[in-house]
Amino acid sequence: MKVILKETIDTLGIAGSECEVAPGYGRNYLLPQGKAMLATPQNRRIMEQARAKLELQIAKEKKLAEEMAEKIKGVVCKLKAKVREEIYLYGSITTHDIKESLGSQNIGVERRAILLAEPIKETGEYKVPIRLYKDVEPEITVIVEAEEKQDH
Repeated sequence: MKVILKETIDTLGIAGSECEVAPGYGRNYLLPQGKAMLATPQNRRIMEQARAKLELQIAKEKKLAEEMAEKIKGVVCKLKAKVREEIYLYGSITTHDIKESLGSQNIGVERRAILLAEPIKETGEYKVPIRLYKDVEPEITVIVEAEEKQDH
């Protein structure tokens, strides 16, 4: 099923582009949510007329993402976790933990934007990219430290 995107979707493309999607995905998600429209000759003409406005919107989105990247670049998230044998964590640090830590520093990002290849399972310092826009991925530093043990 060919559709024209009304907004940028990471996995498909930027707003205004035409792409092929699975019929069920288009019919059950993209079209009812207003994220896309069928790629018909009439809809193509409508999108051509709206393209200038879309390009302006895309430029604004990218500019906002770049400003956010400057704010995020170099941010350090210090997380404490229970450990065994000095370095191995009980459990792991996930994107959810990183999102919470960023939130406490007044930096709001979506969890899926945090590009953590796999959960962190040892103490140490890690570089984690955050995808704000298609080519805008600043890195933050995540430092995982051992929680202080409490003697009774």
